[in-house]
Amino acid sequence: MSAEATNPGNPGAAGRKRGRRRLELRGLRRIGRAALLGPAPRDGLPHALEHVAKVHRGHHPDADLDTLAKAYLLAESSHRGQLRKSGEPYITHPLAVTLILAELGAETTTLTASLLHDTVEDTEVTLDQVRDRFGAEVCYLVDGVTKLEKVDYGAAAEPETFRKMLVATGNDVRVMSIKLADRLHNMRTLGVMRPEKQARIAKVTRDVLIPLAERLGVQALKAELEDLVFAILHPEEYATTRALVMEYATRSDPLTALARRVREVLDEAGIDAEVLVRPRHFVSVHRVRLARRELTGADLGRLLVLVAEDADCYAVLGELHTCFTPVISEFKDFIAAPKFNLYQSLHTAITGPSGEVAETLIRTHQMHRVAEAGVIALGNPYAPTDGVDAPEGERADPTRPGWLSRLLEWQRTTPDPDTFWTSLRDDLAQDREITVFCADAPSGGSSGVSGGAIGLPAGASCVDAAYERHGEAAHCCIGARVNGRLATLSTVLHDGDSLQLLMAPDSAAGPSPEWLDHARTPAARLAIARWLAGPGEPGVRPASPGEGLAAVAPADRRAADHDRSGADRVAPASLLAVADLPGAAVRLAGCCTPVPPDAVTGFAVRGGTVTVHRALCPVVARMAATGRQPVGVRWRGADQGGHGCRVTLLAEAFSRPHLLADLTEAIASQGAAVVSAAVEPPHEQRVRHTYTLHLPNAAGLPSLMRAMRQVPGVFDVLRAGRARQAAALRP
Repeated sequence: MSAEATNPGNPGAAGRKRGRRRLELRGLRRIGRAALLGPAPRDGLPHALEHVAKVHRGHHPDADLDTLAKAYLLAESSHRGQLRKSGEPYITHPLAVTLILAELGAETTTLTASLLHDTVEDTEVTLDQVRDRFGAEVCYLVDGVTKLEKVDYGAAAEPETFRKMLVATGNDVRVMSIKLADRLHNMRTLGVMRPEKQARIAKVTRDVLIPLAERLGVQALKAELEDLVFAILHPEEYATTRALVMEYATRSDPLTALARRVREVLDEAGIDAEVLVRPRHFVSVHRVRLARRELTGADLGRLLVLVAEDADCYAVLGELHTCFTPVISEFKDFIAAPKFNLYQSLHTAITGPSGEVAETLIRTHQMHRVAEAGVIALGNPYAPTDGVDAPEGERADPTRPGWLSRLLEWQRTTPDPDTFWTSLRDDLAQDREITVFCADAPSGGSSGVSGGAIGLPAGASCVDAAYERHGEAAHCCIGARVNGRLATLSTVLHDGDSLQLLMAPDSAAGPSPEWLDHARTPAARLAIARWLAGPGEPGVRPASPGEGLAAVAPADRRAADHDRSGADRVAPASLLAVADLPGAAVRLAGCCTPVPPDAVTGFAVRGGTVTVHRALCPVVARMAATGRQPVGVRWRGADQGGHGCRVTLLAEAFSRPHLLADLTEAIASQGAAVVSAAVEPPHEQRVRHTYTLHLPNAAGLPSLMRAMRQVPGVFDVLRAGRARQAAALRP
């Protein structure tokens, strides 16, 4: 883009002496020559636009070329006098970008915008002028790929430009198509840049643009970008791989003979198919070499079988597996279950007569177009179909990209450019996606969100699924069932899993710092981090004169302060406690989870807050031993059993199957909600379960503990912080 434009008086002669690495598409040289002839039209088209028009008409025979001609004339006149650092007229760049998109089958609106994509950034043309001449749609695409000024944004200009582009892509995926083609042409001509600038641009291309090309399914651009980046960032490995490919090019190709045999087999079966040998690009060859250590001629390419109909794909598969020895572990069906980027194919591998193994792709011609061009092959995905206009403001995203929805969601809540940039690269580095099917939670534990499929990056956990499904409401997630079985929130999900998220009915739960260890998606990590670092404790009421009064909030936003004795986090509850310390807020200690009518005492901690402990809590003895003075605390109100509360219970039991399910069922039968649960590894066939529970009424604690003790295998249930020897004090 503008980085390639130079002043005519400084054409960059020194830079042109450097060697260039180019992978030219057909017609680029013709475009360069035509650009030098000027915009004089012939048969209504400028000379420079003739090859673009020919390619475009090959994909869209009825395309209206008048708009393209007008866009070229505006771009040529605006960029006239500007040179690229290679010394070529600058207009050759938007022309080359347009040709790349035309060869991939882009429709006329995209090509019009690609011709104009640098005018607003590098010339005097304004967005208003583009809108007046070419309409709002072209204007939106041009604006989406226009860089933000470094003068205004400084070091944040690049991250904020990508943020702007990402938001624009959320409304129109063609924005990113133009950016990818723009970057491809710039990478082809990067040899005129200083080595350090080449490396910087190549790294951004590797970390951001290549993963975006993969997610949009534009494999043709992705493969070439990968090779160009490979050559710049890893020149030695690139040279080795290139030499290896050139060496094998002089030998007989086993895939050619095998393709001929496959063609004969399919002809005999009456299947009309085109069988091709598809060479691997350099990065793919390098990866195969690293995986297999030694290469054969068959490893440098794959067989590609193209047919007319979906059913023919499976017919081809049957013939290949009948007439050749298949490698069953290599079979994948991406037709029945397409990838998240629209990719569809059958993958298999067959063994030839000489023992060579050939990876084979089977797809229809339409699948092949989409596999190569991704969203670009869809033409204008937002054009009304069947004569029915889409509702105003509603555009069905043709790519169904769950990844794009996730990026758009978390970027809105990430104002810091550095955090956004780091999170973006981390998210794009996760190059596989899984589909998980969410079911409604049972009555009393549902958030009201209906079931359905959600897309997640591979390796995502139940925590990620909760935030993908419920957003900020996932703070109240207390557990999950995966494929019908109770599972911890740290459980890693797999493609096709059935998931049921269990939500706290009264929003009493909140994320713990451990959730950050289980979260893979930026949306989940950022939401948890914001909650844990939130300002103040919500729900703390101002104290009335002469006493400290606090209601520990039902949705406590973060882990509470530890006191100096190392007491556990404060457990929120919907009850009131009063401290005999004017102006002090009151928190209930998580180490012993006091509830009415427990005898309690308090200690002042930093910030003037009073932490309330049960009188029998070991922490109280340690605090007193250090000389800390207790603060008087009492339960507020005469009805000391009528408030909801949170309590932590320890269940000691003999290890047996389904113990966890039986205990949670007993807890649910008493109307208690599980806030969190932990199971220690069995020791000598004994196991300890720790449950943090929310009770609607503190008076129900004794019956809850009795119900848990009645579960087969359970021999004791204790309050947290209470010694087992204090059995006589059980409620």
